[in-house]
Amino acid sequence: MRTEVVSEPGLADRPNEDFASVALPASGQGGSLVVLDGVTPPRTATGCLHSVPWFTARLGGALAELTVSLADVPLSDVLSRAIARTSAAHAETCDLSHPRTPQATVVVARWSPDLVEYLVLSDSALLVESPAGTVTAVLDERLARLPRSALATDAIVDAGFRNKEGGFFTAAADPGVAARAVTGTLPREEVRALAALTDGAARWVERFREGDWADCLALVREQGARALVDRVRELERGDAAGTREYLGGSKTHDDATVVYAEL
Repeated sequence: MRTEVVSEPGLADRPNEDFASVALPASGQGGSLVVLDGVTPPRTATGCLHSVPWFTARLGGALAELTVSLADVPLSDVLSRAIARTSAAHAETCDLSHPRTPQATVVVARWSPDLVEYLVLSDSALLVESPAGTVTAVLDERLARLPRSALATDAIVDAGFRNKEGGFFTAAADPGVAARAVTGTLPREEVRALAALTDGAARWVERFREGDWADCLALVREQGARALVDRVRELERGDAAGTREYLGGSKTHDDATVVYAEL
């Protein structure tokens, strides 16, 4: 088995809000990967004493442990338990009902000798490659489908669309959001490789149109996860004015994380 993990902050003087892990159980059979993209908070109050990296470290750590220790529990239930555990860690000190309480996008994949399970919540991506080389992108497209008018200001997003029906969902404080995730299972023999990307790395496809998802996975497989992140950084520097249309284009540089696993 070959695995790679690369995670880089968008700016050197700011903490990386992403989380990434690969877990290989002691049994030697199967494994799991977890990628979170912490949602950068506004400059206004969030109702929480803690930072986004504090949140993603705890939620990501809980997911990494529970995907292995609860191998027979569906991933949506694993996510629900991980959110509940993380919420309990700061429920007494923070207002978890605030729309900007710390939150994150989620990608989880878990494989056994027989099955590959996956879960995607919000705008990170999971790429699944078959033995024949076909690449399928597992995406939660609810955020991308919203009209730009719905995303005009933080106030509009928070009041009408963030973690609301008809809007989009992230892992925040409500364990029930796990039921909103995109989930599925595949026979193990139908999966050759997996790649999980936060939207900062997925810009290679979604913003800069350098290739499709199959091209993106081929780049990671052939040149490595670092090569994808480096190429995104080059493209960002060449487009510092943000001239390319993109839903998440307000940041010149974003945290970028890639986890790759050949099964």
